[in-house]
Amino acid sequence: MARIQIRGGRPLAGSVEISGAKNAALPILMAALLTDQPCRLAAVPHLKDVATTMELLGQMGVVISLGERSEVELHAAELHTDLAPYDLVRTMRASILVLGPLLARNGSARVSLPGGCAIGARPVDLHLKGLAAMGAEIHVEGGYIQARAARLKGARVVLDTVTVTGTENILMAATLAEGTTVIENAAQEPEVVDLAECLITMGADITGHGTNTITVRGCDRLAGYDYQVLPDRIEAGTFLVAAAMTGGRVRAANVRPGLLDAVLQKLEESGASIAVDHDSVEVDMAGRRPRAVNVTTAPYPGFPTDMQAQFTALNAIAEGTGLVRETVFENRFMHVLELQRLGADMQIEGNVVVVRGVERLTGAPVMATDLRASACLVLAGLVAEGDTIVDRVYHIDRGYENIEEKFGQLGARIRRLPA
Repeated sequence: MARIQIRGGRPLAGSVEISGAKNAALPILMAALLTDQPCRLAAVPHLKDVATTMELLGQMGVVISLGERSEVELHAAELHTDLAPYDLVRTMRASILVLGPLLARNGSARVSLPGGCAIGARPVDLHLKGLAAMGAEIHVEGGYIQARAARLKGARVVLDTVTVTGTENILMAATLAEGTTVIENAAQEPEVVDLAECLITMGADITGHGTNTITVRGCDRLAGYDYQVLPDRIEAGTFLVAAAMTGGRVRAANVRPGLLDAVLQKLEESGASIAVDHDSVEVDMAGRRPRAVNVTTAPYPGFPTDMQAQFTALNAIAEGTGLVRETVFENRFMHVLELQRLGADMQIEGNVVVVRGVERLTGAPVMATDLRASACLVLAGLVAEGDTIVDRVYHIDRGYENIEEKFGQLGARIRRLPA
């Protein structure tokens, strides 16, 4: 199993190009199931989850070819099966996103239940309730969701809690439904908006995306798309936090600064100087030690849960005490025990981590438990004295494209060790 070795102690400096957003690319790739016309998606990041998605779509009969400059072409002219098997779904919970488009276009779908998740329960019952409200017959047997509908009907769907993938599944299904669907308490994340904008280029009639109420007027068929994925705000945030932690100066290029407001506000509170251009953000800590900050995760436009671990790492070496409150997932503090192995002073109290900053961390072997936890351990390794070795880096490869190369370009001493 591959590992990443980091020798800490160097301030980061330079510019880093941010890749396309994984959490936007995955549902847009799934949206190719809604049409029999060719689709082309640009700025697709080279990630394990993307490869899994393409393997899943390929098994269903989607013809896929890779172009230049991170382009993917898809053509779902004929679907051979409506089955999303357990061996693929269990490796990536986002596989549930084939359910809505398959059911809407094909009239049937058999999708494995995703199973457990290291960061807490993410039940799919809201997906199923929404599709049932649109007229789908749904049964769960043998670990599989089995759904049928001659044609989905527009409906009012009220989500009990905000769910990104639930909103996306119902949104895609509603584009081919008969009549109008209104999704209330919808997720407002930029990645949901990006999916909606792509669906609109296919001919879908969607309004209200980016608010908590999305209205979809169904149509008989959709065209293909030619679209580019928005930049990854979480990858950008991760590199900017790394700049602050190491006392460095880093410019994140190819970003949408307006999507980073909650993160940039906390970086300013930590003492960083921030310069914003139309498609870039630069963080300059000028060699200073960051100040501790309090963060509380919340659905967009609040502070993103996917940046919680990175700010926990920042607080570990910051001046003062910071409180990190997690409200989205109930088990997203598994990185705390690993940070303690590096010398961090932090305690978990319910859904809050109390972090008392220390002047230095010391390198040690640590183990990644999920995607963002693995990123936070890399950040901690960048400031720790000596060598830090991060095991189970397959988690990182699910969401960060060439992370060791990008950090290396900024001056970090980081390398991947073979299995």
